[in-house]
Amino acid sequence: MAEPGPFRSPASAVRLSGRLLCWCLATAMASAVVDAFLHPAPGWWGAVWLLPWWLTCATALAWAALRAREKADRPPPQGGARSDWEQAA
Repeated sequence: MAEPGPFRSPASAVRLSGRLLCWCLATAMASAVVDAFLHPAPGWWGAVWLLPWWLTCATALAWAALRAREKADRPPPQGGARSDWEQAA
């Protein structure tokens, strides 16, 4: 029986971190638009609008590490199965 929860397998962790990366990037772009066009006056805004960009960098690194682990855990092809690159050559 499969384990319940969001981290059932490395593939689901990669998918979850990829979604988080997309949402962080969208939030970062939205905060940049607000900063560029509305010029918010509060003093705390200068630090807050950078937060989504830092989160985007952190989630990109996490996604890259999880994706590399997922690819390393994948078993090699069996027998005569050839990769697309070998077939193209």
